[in-house]
Order: sequence, then C-alpha cells, then structure tokens
Amino acid sequence: MPAGHRQSLIFDADDTLWENNIYFEHAFEQFCSYLAHSSMSPAQIRGVLDEIEIANIKIHGYGSVNFARNLSECYRCLAERDISERDLQAVKEYAYDILKRPVELLPGVVETLDELSPRHDLTLFTKGDPEEQRLKLDRSGLRDHFHHVAIVKEKNVAAYQELATERGSEPARTWMIGNSPKSDINPALAAGLRAVFVPHPRTWSLEHEEVPEEHPRLLRVSSIGELTRYF
Repeated sequence: MPAGHRQSLIFDADDTLWENNIYFEHAFEQFCSYLAHSSMSPAQIRGVLDEIEIANIKIHGYGSVNFARNLSECYRCLAERDISERDLQAVKEYAYDILKRPVELLPGVVETLDELSPRHDLTLFTKGDPEEQRLKLDRSGLRDHFHHVAIVKEKNVAAYQELATERGSEPARTWMIGNSPKSDINPALAAGLRAVFVPHPRTWSLEHEEVPEEHPRLLRVSSIGELTRYF
C-alpha cells in the first residue's frame, strides 16, 4: 500500500477492540450452576439457549438486557423444579451484571488507534442496544479516535452498503476490521468492501461462519497491532 494512501477503516467493537463475549460466557456458566440440571450437559443447555437467542434476536436484538430475557426463557424451559419469580430474577441478574463490568481493551488497541487515526478515516460500526454500546464506547476512552460512530440492529450486506454510501467511501479504499465472520467479514466482502479478519478465540458461537481461505479483498492478521504494518 503506497505511503500516505488514506483509507476508510471501519472497526467492529465487541471482541475486536474490547472483551465482550467472555462476560456472556461467564453469565452462562453461572446460569448452568443455578439451573443444576440432572441430565443435561452445559453444551446441551447451550443448544437450547442458542435456539431461543436465534428466535429472539429477530424481535429484540442483542445486548445484556435481551440476554437476560433469553436466560429467563431458557430457565422456564429447562427447570426441574417449581419456578418462582425469585428464580427468574436470579438468572436475569447474571446478565445484568455484564453491564457493570469494566471495559477491558484488547492488547495493542490504544497504540494501534493512536497511530492509525491521524492518517486514515476511522469509523466504529457495531450492532446491539444503542445505549449499551454507546456506554461501552464512552467507558473505553476510544471515542476521540473515530470520525464516525454507527450502531445498527444488524450488520448485514445492506447495512454495509448503506454505511459506505452515507460516508461516501470508495469500496477499493474501505476496510471492515473485525473478529466475526458472520457480522464483520462475510457481509462486508459481499457488499464489495475489503476486510481484515482479526480472530478472537472466544468469538460467540452464533457469529461463526466459514471465511474464504483466499480472497483478493481479504487480509488476515493475528492481532490488531499488525494493522500498522498494512495501513
């Protein structure tokens, strides 16, 4: 890439800039302990919860509050004892506690954004509950690195096309940077943009998809700090 060639860099937030899914996994572990099912393994319970989440995402979207709703519904489905309001509130609290967690930036994020933001146009593009995502951004201390912030219900092909049009971005100079094959990489490529895949070992299972082994508009890096080699 020629020196001084300004690019439009679109960053995912959760599990690209800061930890996110590990807190949901911890809440799920607490849920399993509280449920104390006599025969179902955590993997089997996770399968039931996944089905509930897939159905409810279409209606309610993402975020900790919606996760609390999903845990409550899962508890209703699987509990082997009489269900009380106290039980339902207890499992919801595991999700609500996520909102209280400090924002833990991933290694190299601050240094990388410090270097990239003066010479490229940076956009934060995330999905989820708008208030929750804005709160995480404010608590992260990263807001000043971004020229634009967009929070959408779903990051699909249409959302990427709309963002590129709104920002007046040229596809050949526009890169989506993220950890999720389903929400970051594949829809961006399908929209005609470029993409940088930054894998995270704890990416949410519902965000898993196959990523092309080779693609002319795809770059793979092992950590966010490697971006400064290319941009």
